[in-house]
This record gives sequence, C-alpha cells and structure tokens, in this order.
Amino acid sequence: MRPQIVLFGDSITAQSFRSGGWGSALTDAYSRKADVVVRGYGGYNTRWALFLLHHIFPLGSLTPPVATTIFFGANDAALKGRTSDRQHVPVEEYKDNIRTMVQHLKKCSPTMLIVLVTPPPIDESGRQSYAESIYGEKAMTEPERTNETTGIYAQHCVALAEELGLRSVNLWSKMQETNDWQRKYLSDGLHLTPEGNGVVYEEVSRVFREAWLSPDEMPFDFPHHSQIDGENPSKAFQERCL
Repeated sequence: MRPQIVLFGDSITAQSFRSGGWGSALTDAYSRKADVVVRGYGGYNTRWALFLLHHIFPLGSLTPPVATTIFFGANDAALKGRTSDRQHVPVEEYKDNIRTMVQHLKKCSPTMLIVLVTPPPIDESGRQSYAESIYGEKAMTEPERTNETTGIYAQHCVALAEELGLRSVNLWSKMQETNDWQRKYLSDGLHLTPEGNGVVYEEVSRVFREAWLSPDEMPFDFPHHSQIDGENPSKAFQERCL
C-alpha cells in the first residue's frame, strides 16, 4: 500500500483537485509513490472541523497518513456582525483549535509530517465585486472579511507552528510579495486562480521536500516498465513485490 498524504482544510482545499488545483498537482508529483487524499470542507471553520478529526484520522489506525496539511483560517477570520458572522471564530480559539488538531494527529502517528498553512490574503474590493455579481442590489455593503484581520490569523498560525516545532506555509505574506496579487492569485477576492493554486503547490511541495518527503527519493509502488524484462517479466515483480 502506498503511503497517504491528507490535505485537510476548507473550500480552498476542497477545490484543490479541480483543473489547475494545488492538490491535483501534488497528486501528479507523487504519482505511484503516495496517495494524495483531499479532505476539504467548504465553509468550515476550525471549530466545526474538530468534529471531523476522529472520523478522518481514527486513533489506532494501522496506516495513518505520513503527512497532513492543515489549511484553515479563511472562514474563522470572517468578521463578527457581518454577513458571514456564523463562521467567525475568535483568533485565540482558532489557535487553540489548530493546536488540538495537531495533538490529535500526533497521537495517530508521532512521526507524521504536519504542515500548517495560513489563509491567503483577502482582496476586499474583489469580494465586493463578486457579491454584487451574485446578489445584485442585495449584496453586502460592508466587507465580511478584511485583509488586515486575516493577516492576524495568519500570524497566529505561523507562531503556533514555531511553538510546536512544525513547518508552515505563510500564504498570506507570500502572495502579497507579487504585484497585482489581487487579480493574479484570487478569483473572487478569497478563492484561488490557477496561478494562486500554483503558489500553494510550490510552497507545500518545497516544505515537503525540505523535510523528508521528496517524491524524487521515494520508490515506485511497482516496477517501472523499463525494469521489466520482456522475456522474463516475473523477475521484476518477484524482486519488488515479494
């Protein structure tokens, strides 16, 4: 059985297996070496995601994932009293919830590679334009998320990774290093364009490689076709599979 890499998060993770998605790119990179499994739940915050832990990552499993990305915060950072109020989670609770997730994963496997991913930046005008395109005159008049507030959640995510000795990807900062990031990386002020997905893939892939999970150093599950002798094909399978 191939090792498993789980992508755990909200809609940005759920959409990662679409064409041009960062999850599908990881799947291609680890083809025949590891199974990349998406566990993304659109609209979820960390408070709701805690209810899923024992279902997705059961304690006592004989085959826990070798690596997991935890990618939440975009919904937790929704502003209190605005249109996405019910998704709001205070930043200290957000941090505690991520800590609980990490503790559970470490119980599943002390050697699991855990990577915390911050929410991406928010383009407030892009969110407004998207809302108006969907709801017209009934669209929100005040932003339900701001880049400044989301940045606070990103900072807490990175700080928690440092505290726990984990690796992290600071998307909030990384994306804003590029000019015109609002249009280049975000499709609706929050979710990712193919280029935005490319940034996530490059950053997560870099962290995996810097750890111990480089696909270049992992064996194929079954022999490469070049290793199969046309006259005696069973030899390659005996050496690899028995």
